[in-house]
Amino acid sequence: MNKLTSLYQRSLQNGVLFAVLSATGFSLKAVFVKLCYAAAPVDAVTVLAIRMGLALPLFLWLVWLSKGPRLSGADGLRILLLGLVGYYLSSLFDFFGLQYISAGLERLILFTYPTLVLLLQMALTRKRPGLRTLAAMGLCYLGLGVALVHDIKVQSSDGQILLGALWVFASAVTYALYYVGTSAVVGRIGSMRLSGLAGAASAVMVLIHYAVSADVHQLATLPNAVWMHGALMALFSTVLPIYWMALAIQRMGATHAAAFGNLGPVLTVFASWALLNEAISLYQIAGLALVLFGVSRLSSAKAAPAKVTPQRSPEPAD
Repeated sequence: MNKLTSLYQRSLQNGVLFAVLSATGFSLKAVFVKLCYAAAPVDAVTVLAIRMGLALPLFLWLVWLSKGPRLSGADGLRILLLGLVGYYLSSLFDFFGLQYISAGLERLILFTYPTLVLLLQMALTRKRPGLRTLAAMGLCYLGLGVALVHDIKVQSSDGQILLGALWVFASAVTYALYYVGTSAVVGRIGSMRLSGLAGAASAVMVLIHYAVSADVHQLATLPNAVWMHGALMALFSTVLPIYWMALAIQRMGATHAAAFGNLGPVLTVFASWALLNEAISLYQIAGLALVLFGVSRLSSAKAAPAKVTPQRSPEPAD
């Protein structure tokens, strides 16, 4: 008992527990979305509105926790744009995709966003990727191809699977744009405060979108299960993981904390197997291994002449 208590205290002090909790929370997001879809015939916009509406007060709590310098008009405009791209559009595209593909495949597609960040940064700096970087990206997309073939064979619906994969890939692209855009303001505003402000802005956008495109009265008729899963997603897969990651970064630094993001796809695959009865096959395991190895090589590879490899954040906070 004393050993367990000592281990727990050390994990709190060195940030390991917070990093693991953050990776776990982010990894469960797709599972909660699928559970909402299974509980009632709801669409992506409705589920997203529930998630962001319930998360809005929590985003404001993050802002309150991380008070900083007064924002300028330019800061406010950047935050609105980041909220539009990184939380509103990225989440919307992701939720559309989850209507067609498995939670495990969704997480693998999203997990390749560091390759997109790298390509964007190289385009901005007009640098060419080295062979090592190209090989790492090739491994990522080879792994995705293996997993995609598995889902198409199992579900025998290649049109829907490909449509869902494209929606989630669009989510990864918009999140990569958000990641690159944060470099202009994160140093001045702070990571947790920026996430809170951008999240709050996007929550308002989502609620406006829902109010003008759907029947708000249908919310009162939704089963309790939809609200329960939406509330769990807002708390444990949206806001708390951002807070936990900030605590982890304070204790171990951003690089070490980001490494725990590699747990995300693994946790999603096993959580979707346990909670959604999604199959785990050799195809998925092979694809997962290739993507994880490719991303780890991409994150560690320092293209000596370019030095533009992005420092990967733990998980897309879509």
